[in-house]
Amino acid sequence: MKGIGASPGIAIGRAVIHWKEQIDILREFVEEPERELERFRTALEFAGEQIRETYSRVLESVGPGEAAIFRSHGMMLKDPDFVGQIERMILDGSVNAEWAVKQVADSLIQIFESMGNDYMKARSDDVKDISDRVIKLLLQVGGIDLSNLREPSIIVARELTPSDISQMDREMTLGMVSETGGKTSHTAILARTLEIPAVMGVRKLLDEVENDDLMIIDGETGQVFVNPDGETVERYRERLDRYECFRKSLTEVRGMKTVTLDGVEIELEANVASPKDLDDVFKNDGEGVGLYRTEFLYFDSSLLPPEDTQFEQYRDVVVAMTGRPVVIRTLDIGGDKKLDYLSIPEEQNPFLGYRAIRLCLDRQEIFKVQLRAILRASAFGQVRILFPMISSLEELRSAKAILEETKEDLRSLGVPFDESIQSGIMVEVPSAAILSDHFARETDFFSIGTNDLIQYAVAVDRGNEKLSHLYSQYHPAVLRLIKTVLDNGKAAGIRVGMCGESAGDPKLIPILLGMGLTEFSMNPSSILQARWILRNLRKGDLEEAALKALSLGTAEEVEEYCSRLLQTLNLCR
Repeated sequence: MKGIGASPGIAIGRAVIHWKEQIDILREFVEEPERELERFRTALEFAGEQIRETYSRVLESVGPGEAAIFRSHGMMLKDPDFVGQIERMILDGSVNAEWAVKQVADSLIQIFESMGNDYMKARSDDVKDISDRVIKLLLQVGGIDLSNLREPSIIVARELTPSDISQMDREMTLGMVSETGGKTSHTAILARTLEIPAVMGVRKLLDEVENDDLMIIDGETGQVFVNPDGETVERYRERLDRYECFRKSLTEVRGMKTVTLDGVEIELEANVASPKDLDDVFKNDGEGVGLYRTEFLYFDSSLLPPEDTQFEQYRDVVVAMTGRPVVIRTLDIGGDKKLDYLSIPEEQNPFLGYRAIRLCLDRQEIFKVQLRAILRASAFGQVRILFPMISSLEELRSAKAILEETKEDLRSLGVPFDESIQSGIMVEVPSAAILSDHFARETDFFSIGTNDLIQYAVAVDRGNEKLSHLYSQYHPAVLRLIKTVLDNGKAAGIRVGMCGESAGDPKLIPILLGMGLTEFSMNPSSILQARWILRNLRKGDLEEAALKALSLGTAEEVEEYCSRLLQTLNLCR
């Protein structure tokens, strides 16, 4: 069987089927709807407690970015529209609570899915997860206890939610595979963060798998084998052994410089969302923070965080990095990341709408508070300011003008900051890539954000499972845009880095190096692997390979070429 490789790695083990979906909800008329209403409210209260516990656990063990998923779940449980519809249905129709929850949830899910964009698809998934939780509490049922598996297993389900992932015993979870889901789902992101091999979108999976079946899953290629023959098992055991050997060898490069065999120095930095992420940066020997996602500070607050709160968090990161660079991205809200207290109106195409720098330029009082906090933090180390979602020179000039106004305000108050602080732009919109020669004359550095650049370049909603095969970092058009940005940045003499997920893709790293990229920022867990690969490459030998990749016509051809190129490395010496 074939699905979508959602989280890399190989898992070989016995299947455990998570049958949580097998719940039939029947409509029942009740004589005392007020008692049924009280039953619903009690379930709602318990659900809220569970979500708060999950939020705290994920915040502590994974990080604020992943924990924000559960914060939004908790907010939905308090949504007067969602809760109010259920309560009215119970009282007006004298029906059982679980049936009312399912009816309201199904109606919302249908509305969200019909809108066909990433943000609404994420809202649909959230409603499914939340309504399932409440219904299970009402019926006092559930699937297997994923936190108490008896032996290492591969979890098999029709659908796996972030709540499921948060409950898994990592030591007993070899891998996971589901009928639904895609590479950009919240579940996939959590799986990659926890380094759990995962394959999603496997059609008719539950028709082919039974409990205790021997399974092999390949989170890189999306291959799934059920009760494979001995030859296949042996082949994948050898691959798994090589992979584990390679992972162990990564400790050898901790503390070493990232320098290619022909002497090209590379900067390997980390993407973080809060000071709590720095433990992973240090553990994996990151050379700086290439992307500080400040929006999660806003998500973790019920109101706009005040200047001092922001300053203290930014300062803590800057001080902890002891002189190493910290690139702080200004508020990137909108698209699939919304704050209820900002009252951002619903949009038909939120990824093309009121978000990121557009919101900040419109709400300058919010923007200036953040800029003041960042500037104050710059007095404690090497800080660079990064503007997201820049699509025109006019936006860049406006952002820089507001930055200069903010600097002048601080000067007049005698507040210290780094007078030579650099500001740059995220190149994540095709217009910015195409005009990067012009942008390079008016900014200090570029940071290529491939996650959004891909979806804008190929017109594919990265959350749409039906189109997930079209969303690819190997698309030749995306690579050509990256090459354009690298060439124009070099010609202007400015720094060019990459902070999207492509920067940590082992198959793409050789091609990106050959194209001229020397600053990579990625998930901290990917840093040592990237360093090992880069230290075994010669940039000069890869320039021709990069040109070959750029000459290919399809994403499939590029990916196959990158795979063959990477295989020339002896990953387990």
